[in-house]
Amino acid sequence: MNYASQHPSRDRPEERSGGGCVVGEAGGVGPEAGCSRRAEAMRGGGHGASLFGRVGRAWPGPFSAWVPQPPRALLSPLPRRGLAATLPRNSYDVRRVEITPLEQRKVTFDTHALVRDLETHGFAKEQAETIVSALITLSNVSLETVYKDMVTQAQQEITLQQIMAHLDSIRKDMVILEKSEFANLRAENEKMKIELDQVKQQLMNETSKIQADSKLDINLERSRVTDMFTDQERKLMEATTEFHKKDSNTNSIISEISNKIDTEIASLKTLMESNKLDTIRYLAGSGDGFRFLKQRTSLQLLSSNHLNLLHHKTGFKNMMMWLGKV
Repeated sequence: MNYASQHPSRDRPEERSGGGCVVGEAGGVGPEAGCSRRAEAMRGGGHGASLFGRVGRAWPGPFSAWVPQPPRALLSPLPRRGLAATLPRNSYDVRRVEITPLEQRKVTFDTHALVRDLETHGFAKEQAETIVSALITLSNVSLETVYKDMVTQAQQEITLQQIMAHLDSIRKDMVILEKSEFANLRAENEKMKIELDQVKQQLMNETSKIQADSKLDINLERSRVTDMFTDQERKLMEATTEFHKKDSNTNSIISEISNKIDTEIASLKTLMESNKLDTIRYLAGSGDGFRFLKQRTSLQLLSSNHLNLLHHKTGFKNMMMWLGKV
């Protein structure tokens, strides 16, 4: 049984006097007459400082088994308010967990052995007990500070289950959101597809209408050109027929005139031959007959040339008149 279990009232941080020295809550010492050396030792000047500096994390066995630790002055300072202080920490779903109550916790070192060691080094019994009580208080405060940032395995499992449930909820929300987004995208895609089909159908209708109009215009223009070509061809045929008709009339007129001219010439030749014979018979008996016959022959030649010239002039005049009519 350790010293703390025998004297539970020693765990309360209250001032106690021992041998003319006063020990407070924080382990401080107030020097008076007859205890200056011990006060200096407790402030860190003597062997008492080595005791405070060698306080270990655990003291399960005898006095020689404690593990030395560096003095608290070498550690990083923490903000203090009395004996306990906590740093604010942001964590996920922080929960205050009930750890083992203070009165049920076990002391982590052998308090009786420490009291005996202090008595061996010149401390009175009450002073040693007060120092050990202060150490127990500091240890409990430190453990309380550590326990505030720790949880038990059961609480850790509960927190893990809560986190997993929260992750499952987030995953479900993401799945629902993804499905809703995909549904919206699918609806938008269907809407755009319908609009595209409508535009395509409208474009096809417009294209068909334009093609029909173009074909109709082309057919109308082709019919108009065909009618125009037929009309021109008909006019050409009529002009050709009229030309051939007039040509035939002209040829017949020319033939008739030529026949008349030939008939007249033949008549004139017959008449001239008759006159020639008469003249020869008349002049045969006279001396001047030969001269008269010669003149008569020259006159006959001149008359023949004159008739030929007249014949040509008449034909040319008739030709010009026909061309004027045409």
